[in-house]
Amino acid sequence: MVRVKICCISSVEEAALAVRHGAAALGLVGRMPSGPGVIDDRLIAEIAASTPPPVATFLLTSETEPEAIVDHVRRCGTNTVQIVDAVEPSAYRALRRAVPGVKIVQVIHVTGPESLDQAKASAPAVDALLLDSGRPQARIKELGGTGRVHDWSLSRRIVAEVSRPVFLAGGIRPENAAEAYRQVAAVRDRPLHRCAPRRPSRSRAPRRPVCRPGPAGAPILSQSYLTRIRPSTSGDTGAWAAI
Repeated sequence: MVRVKICCISSVEEAALAVRHGAAALGLVGRMPSGPGVIDDRLIAEIAASTPPPVATFLLTSETEPEAIVDHVRRCGTNTVQIVDAVEPSAYRALRRAVPGVKIVQVIHVTGPESLDQAKASAPAVDALLLDSGRPQARIKELGGTGRVHDWSLSRRIVAEVSRPVFLAGGIRPENAAEAYRQVAAVRDRPLHRCAPRRPSRSRAPRRPVCRPGPAGAPILSQSYLTRIRPSTSGDTGAWAAI
């Protein structure tokens, strides 16, 4: 099943709007070396506490030391932690011991063929992977929110070779999201559903998305705002996109 993650939520009201229109997960951005969407940990905790289950609340953390990651998760009270930088395996073990109910999502910045090895090494220890387009080796690290598209053929290989769910992020827009889905999703043969939203009018809020059967696959589009993707020529009904 393809689910929708809306990132850079900045208020309780935005969170409620996203949930009302079908978001399965909310991204709450903690302190970062660069990039958009950062909010205070106290606000992250407030949003997380206000979000009803089963919606997932993702804390995006740039911490890399095991104790620092655990402390960040405990301060914010989210049910999922998205680790946006590379960490040692000891970080995953520390999280499992300290906060066993919290899901772990490891970001893989798809910069080249080495990303496949990184994904395969991380996958057994985490609950999901998220494929993004950051530059963790830059002088000022870019760990998300770049708006850049990475090599989807590498993402496709990662989805094919790992057994964990995969979130697809990085420069997904209304004009390319259906193609990203087609290229990356088609490698898995499990049935899924796609949520096809209705375009909002100027006078009222968008209606709740309607779930429809879609082609086989299992990645998850990670998105920043609610926008309609036009149906592709293959007959896909669309999904939410990032802008």
